[in-house]
Amino acid sequence: MKFLKFASVALAVASVFAATHANAESANIPTAREEVVLQNGRIMLYEQNVKVPLRDGSYVYANVYRPKVPGKYPVIMAQGPYGKDVPFQEAYASTWAKTIKSNPAVCAGSSCRFVRWEETDPERWVVDGYVVIAVDVRGSGYSPGYLNVLSVRESRDYYDAIEWAGTRPWSNGKVGLLGISYMAINQWQVAALQPPHLAAIAPWEGASDLYREVFFHGGIESDKFFQIWFNGQILPNQNGNAKTRYRDPGTHEPPTGAPLRDDQLKANRIDPLDEDHEHPLLDAFNEERTPDLARIRTPLLSAGNLSGAGLHGRGNYEGFVLASSPSKKLFVHGGTHDDSFYGKEGIALQHRFFDRYLKGVNNGWESLPPVTMTVRDPAAKPAVDRAESTWPISRIEWKKYHLDAATKQVGEQMPGAPSTATFKAGQGVATFDTTFDTTEEFSGPLAAHLWVSSSTTDADLFVTLQLFDETGKEVTFLGASDEAAPLSQGWLRVSQRKLDEKRSTPAQPWHTHDEIQKLTPGQLYPVDVEIWPTSIVVHPGYKLRVRVEGSDFVRLGADPTQMINRGSGFFLHMDPVDRPAAEFGGETTIATGGDHDSYLVMPFVPAKK
Repeated sequence: MKFLKFASVALAVASVFAATHANAESANIPTAREEVVLQNGRIMLYEQNVKVPLRDGSYVYANVYRPKVPGKYPVIMAQGPYGKDVPFQEAYASTWAKTIKSNPAVCAGSSCRFVRWEETDPERWVVDGYVVIAVDVRGSGYSPGYLNVLSVRESRDYYDAIEWAGTRPWSNGKVGLLGISYMAINQWQVAALQPPHLAAIAPWEGASDLYREVFFHGGIESDKFFQIWFNGQILPNQNGNAKTRYRDPGTHEPPTGAPLRDDQLKANRIDPLDEDHEHPLLDAFNEERTPDLARIRTPLLSAGNLSGAGLHGRGNYEGFVLASSPSKKLFVHGGTHDDSFYGKEGIALQHRFFDRYLKGVNNGWESLPPVTMTVRDPAAKPAVDRAESTWPISRIEWKKYHLDAATKQVGEQMPGAPSTATFKAGQGVATFDTTFDTTEEFSGPLAAHLWVSSSTTDADLFVTLQLFDETGKEVTFLGASDEAAPLSQGWLRVSQRKLDEKRSTPAQPWHTHDEIQKLTPGQLYPVDVEIWPTSIVVHPGYKLRVRVEGSDFVRLGADPTQMINRGSGFFLHMDPVDRPAAEFGGETTIATGGDHDSYLVMPFVPAKK
């Protein structure tokens, strides 16, 4: 109730501003209309800031790119908060430079003039007979209103925009969604609402469970990323922010509409961390903004990243498994999401998918395997892709690796005697190693079953899997979360250890996160920690290390003040409101052996017969 009262007051204040803001707005909304000659000589019509009406009488603005030749065309669409009028190359110059270096052909066949952060290049689609639409979410860019990212209302706005696009004179009535991260997360959300004109979705590295994958990890608030993201990427593009560093390339003015004062801007938005503080459990508020994946019935291409712990990973696997789509494919890859999305292979896959379901082209899409996955083998370069029929892989043999605190080892044999390992949160770590003597593959979800006690009434567990080659050098992975990501990671707040017994499996515990069960200091409790899926081939002499600690993983020797190459990227859990030191700075004990068997569940994949 406290949140609802706060939100109501904020919205009421915002509505007062809106009346005066609307009068000045029209003078600050450029409406460019341009014919753009594409590299093959065809003409693309570019229409800036086309008004899209919403069900509550409000509206958002969209940029529309379409063929000049009259006709009815399928639509590719994205809705986001980063600015449809902010060039990727200018707003994120360093990332763009890396993307171009990795994929020199990104601008082959395109001027790249209209490429935006984590959205597709319109020129690549219009040339093939598509309309591309980019929408500023309510409260961002040129779209006026109250900014509430990834909210239920924002999903309903997207529904309305899809229906608008599907009924335009130039539309064939079929709308597809394509985008990375934010523009993938909101695909899951809106697809579950079942807009009639939505015909296909391709969420590229985007969470599908907002509580478990975005705002909280194992019940622990993921705050650092949202501080950096909201302040650095969202607020500069808030509607009315005249101080933004961004510029509309057509007008050289801020692409944020009529200016608002600082107090008006603050009243016209809500910080997602404030929502986290009001809703630390999976309550009705968090349930409502998390999509019911079983309601998704449109054709689905789900692209997940093996090196995306903290945001860009789990959701694509879960979305693929739980969606009711009769036609669905899972594309599992590594590397950055920019490389896979803008690279030659990714673009070809996207076109083949949408050609099938938006144009009706019989291109053999259905004959592709349900799962195409990159198998990460440090000894094999380049990495190879393999076809599978299911996720998780049907032939997986789940292996238990038992922890032994006395020897600091983890192995397939139970420890000889009970023992314990104790560490202070933020200052110590318990490690358990095993060295492989054969080549083996592990691909799929993982879990750690641990017996733990705390010197306080709660504890946070951070579980990290590291791999070292036969020379002792750590095997790391370029990924979406970190440029040197470890093998995998998992998290759990021990007071939120309660399981949904029907949904849980030994390799994937499913926590309800609906109540807090405090600990009796010194008492041992069995807990199950979900570790996000991975894929790896290990060779003789390779060493696996299981780290259990009470704070975020920081690689030995890494600069703790830097966010890259430390192992956890920006996805850190440091909010003193969520993790008061008196409760989460105590000593944690891991018991192993005897009646307290602590173990790791690993997805061993035997070779295909």
